[in-house]
Amino acid sequence: MNRPLRVALVAGEASGDILGSGLMQAIKQRYPDTEFIGVGGARMEAEGLKSYFPMERLAVMGLVEVLGRLFELLGRRRQLARDLIAAQPDVFIGIDAPDFNLGLELKLRRAGIKTVHYVSPSVWAWRQKRVLKIREACDLMLTLFPFEAQFYDEHQVPVRFVGHPLADAIPQQADRIAAREALDLPQHEPVVALMPGSRGGEVSRLGELFLDAAIRLRALRPGIRFLMPCATPERREQLEQMLAGRDLPLTLLNGRSHEALAACDAVLIASGTATLEALLYKRPMVVAYRVAPLTYRILKRLVKSPYISLPNLLAERLLVPELIQDAATPEALAQAVAPLIDGGQVQTEGFDVIHRALRRDASLSAADAVLKLVGRA
Repeated sequence: MNRPLRVALVAGEASGDILGSGLMQAIKQRYPDTEFIGVGGARMEAEGLKSYFPMERLAVMGLVEVLGRLFELLGRRRQLARDLIAAQPDVFIGIDAPDFNLGLELKLRRAGIKTVHYVSPSVWAWRQKRVLKIREACDLMLTLFPFEAQFYDEHQVPVRFVGHPLADAIPQQADRIAAREALDLPQHEPVVALMPGSRGGEVSRLGELFLDAAIRLRALRPGIRFLMPCATPERREQLEQMLAGRDLPLTLLNGRSHEALAACDAVLIASGTATLEALLYKRPMVVAYRVAPLTYRILKRLVKSPYISLPNLLAERLLVPELIQDAATPEALAQAVAPLIDGGQVQTEGFDVIHRALRRDASLSAADAVLKLVGRA
């Protein structure tokens, strides 16, 4: 008689907690008595994970912050490796957090435990040499996007493209009328969503730029309205200060970014995960990004990809305008957004094709790949 399946997982932030809980649910559909151990957040714990320590101890952003916590992080990783080797799970699944998880996966794999990494780091874009470490650390890589799977195939890393959970969750056709009613917006006036990012640094570099672009856009399209979702109360405060003295018909929202996307006609957006959400809502977009000048010079030399935004990487062509660094001026952004307000069909048709390709019941696909790896499919 087989003993119950024992699965170890480590997630380092909220997005990983969401992926992990979905994967756990899908595994339990096949093996209801599975035992889950490792590190995760409230969602994974609700699915039955016994977490060795709070996930918040791993959620560190930025180089300086990581350096300040380096000894703690290394110590936790060493202890976790010892605990998991002692527990002998059937499989270990590292969810994102590559700087923490890949080193852990390497130790566990050398100790004879099967290892899976769920969500590819951006190795296809820069620091491509990391693929050698991944090949050594992972029995299987699970990717959210097809172009990532192609890269791993070329580098002889066992891989399965499982699709993206957001593509499963977001409907093929978003209800614009209902979203406008929920946000108390008129049905027949043009609405543009401004999304300058969720982190303080992004908003400080892009917030005023987006507001200046909105003023110019209003001159091109009188009667236009703007929505700006704020990721946190801190971001809202930051944006309120930037808005002071500007005359704009703009509604700041607390969160509600999905409703803003459903309600709007077009989006001016920072490069990042939110561009995928705008794509899945089929809203035409202009992508902008600015980083510190020195960072830009370094990245320009390191980044191998011709595009920076997910819609273009997924389309494998320039489907959405990308205005980067000095090219991102208020005038250029306004001129790029204006024609999309009622003429973005080329983009939205491309988005629809991508949405269908990403819709693969990601959690079930990932569970199937994991169970196959451990001979329980």
